[in-house]
Amino acid sequence: MLLYLRSALFMLWFVTMSVALNVACLPLLALPRKATVWAANRWGWLVLLGLKHIAGVDVAVRGQVDTSKGVLIAGKHFSIWETIAVVALLQDPAVVLKRELLWLPLYGWYCWKMQMIPVDRSARATAIRRMYAAAKRAVDAKRPVVIFPEGTRKKPGAAPDYKPGVAALYAQLGIPCTPMAHNSGVFWAGWFLRRPGTIVVEYLEPIPPGLPRREFMSVLEARLEQATERLVTQGQSQASTLQNATA
Repeated sequence: MLLYLRSALFMLWFVTMSVALNVACLPLLALPRKATVWAANRWGWLVLLGLKHIAGVDVAVRGQVDTSKGVLIAGKHFSIWETIAVVALLQDPAVVLKRELLWLPLYGWYCWKMQMIPVDRSARATAIRRMYAAAKRAVDAKRPVVIFPEGTRKKPGAAPDYKPGVAALYAQLGIPCTPMAHNSGVFWAGWFLRRPGTIVVEYLEPIPPGLPRREFMSVLEARLEQATERLVTQGQSQASTLQNATA
């Protein structure tokens, strides 16, 4: 019962705070882009703080990624948690996302202002060219480019399905790719349930530029899936222990 109560209280906080900030920050859209980035970063941290103090879900980061220069980060995608967390943790990321998200009122406007990287999946080759052009501008501006290689959310333990977009960016940008493993799907479970515990984000050893496409995809998938399986197993054990202790 306590688990559902805390999840409900967090959802109330998340929705109320997000709507209030989205409306209050509308004037920032008329200012330079950095103003919107600043506000989004604060929003991300408020979500993480609410998650910690209301739902009992903390976050721990292992490893490092140099955000002072353009870098390509490829991460697992279990929930909307990681799309929020990267805004807080990386400060000014250029996140590759579905073009349809830009059509959403408020949220889409802020994504457009922050110069996220929209992808029209139906455009195929044209989409790849546009994605690269936007990513190149972000790298030149020394912003981290974040892509979720599977293109959509997956449940923990689901079979991987890596799309070619990440390989195209890796080859065309000519920069290292840092895999980002995490276990958010254990604790941010679906649209409502928030299990107490610690979401671990782990930046893995960067993959150096210049690998052939097939080799790069093989290395990325192997590193990311192995690390993710380990973190998910640890997270499930922790979540089970905490749930039994409060039952």
